[in-house]
Amino acid sequence: MTTDPFSAFEFDADDAGRVLDEALVGADDGELFLETSTAESLAFDDGRLKVANFDAERGFGLRGVFGEASGFAHSSDPTLAALKRAGETANAARQGRDAVMAPSPARANQTLYQDVDVIAQPGFEAKSALLAEIDAYCRASDPEVVQVSASVSASRRVIGIVRSGGDVRSEVRPLVRVNVSVTCERNGRRETGSAGAGGRAAFDQWIAPGAWKGLADEALRVAKVNLEAVDAPAGEWQVVLGPGWPAILLHEAVGHGLEGDFNRKGSSAFSGKVGQQVASRGVTVVDDGTIPDRRGSLSFDDEGTPTGRTVLIEDGVLKGYMQDRQNARLMGVEPTGNGRRESYAHPPMPRMTNTIMEAGDADPGEILDSLKDGVYAKNFGGGQVDITSGKFVFRCTEAYRVRDGKICEPIKGATLIGDGPTALTKISMIGNDLQLDPGVGTCGKAGQGVPVGVGQPTLRIDGLTVGGAG
Repeated sequence: MTTDPFSAFEFDADDAGRVLDEALVGADDGELFLETSTAESLAFDDGRLKVANFDAERGFGLRGVFGEASGFAHSSDPTLAALKRAGETANAARQGRDAVMAPSPARANQTLYQDVDVIAQPGFEAKSALLAEIDAYCRASDPEVVQVSASVSASRRVIGIVRSGGDVRSEVRPLVRVNVSVTCERNGRRETGSAGAGGRAAFDQWIAPGAWKGLADEALRVAKVNLEAVDAPAGEWQVVLGPGWPAILLHEAVGHGLEGDFNRKGSSAFSGKVGQQVASRGVTVVDDGTIPDRRGSLSFDDEGTPTGRTVLIEDGVLKGYMQDRQNARLMGVEPTGNGRRESYAHPPMPRMTNTIMEAGDADPGEILDSLKDGVYAKNFGGGQVDITSGKFVFRCTEAYRVRDGKICEPIKGATLIGDGPTALTKISMIGNDLQLDPGVGTCGKAGQGVPVGVGQPTLRIDGLTVGGAG
């Protein structure tokens, strides 16, 4: 399969450069984004293969940036004529304005993932057989299992970014994911547990027997725990968050508020607070797009800027924001490699990659021992966040009451309610057990979804509202 970003189009780099130069007359910035992608998903449910999808797509998006405004046009038509029409549309945002074109970003000197054909390797038959094997394994593992759902998904994107002056950069971006969901029934009560994993690499590490059986066992374990769960206690509690995936709360309640566009417009709870203490001492938060093979990693972002390790909060002090090129220029700072888009049909905007709270020095066991009466939230499902205030509501998918430092009965229906800026100041203990999530995150913003990663150590937060029926 070709890696040439122009191979699916009826124009070449020289044609693209000429059209782009005309489209960006008077512009501060802009680019042509080319994409050719293939995607496949299979889902096994009710003991049989129920979903088998394959999609192939190609298209381009052309953008001209004029101050705070931008003109953007996209098309799946691969012709030069379509490209010229898109250039005319993008330049319509100029409105007589003149500017000096921003220089192209430096080239990335890193390769964070390999060009692997995750659609063809393994093939359809092997993936279908794998899902059937997962289904059979889960059903044979426990007599209380009444339903199993298993799925695999894969995509391969060949992208190219063309900038004024003929600068072209391209790469292949693979992405895979495996998910298992198990439902158990006892005395008429049904509960479900789920587990998943993935990243920007070949399927091998996730579909080897030891790997997929680990996911199946984890999904079954969570379902069995939830069968024992009692109603969550409502009220304000001390809360311990487990390591890894619970950092999705950090991502939503804090990370979005640290994206450049919200802060340039003054609509974030963190606007204008660079240099100020916004979190407890010891809290350091970074966005790192350079971790090899991770779901949220990129060699360079969707504007061509190399990704990096951006320190957002250091020892509780706000250091800066995540930036794309447009917002960075308007705020007088450097872009951080966080300009991301869902596809060629979407303009880029500041987005997270892998957002991580760094480890502290507390032993996780000591953190739980310190909790005299509270809640241990080990895993999360969905949530809602208001960017302006940072207020959040998150649903726990696995949580426990803690008494005198001991993990007691599991609880169901628990929701954590609070606001990100306040929660950051209530972090009292930070574990030394930093973990990254298993590779399942997708972030939504302004109608666009992009793959992301999160990570954190065990944390103690002194005072979160827990919603529940108990």
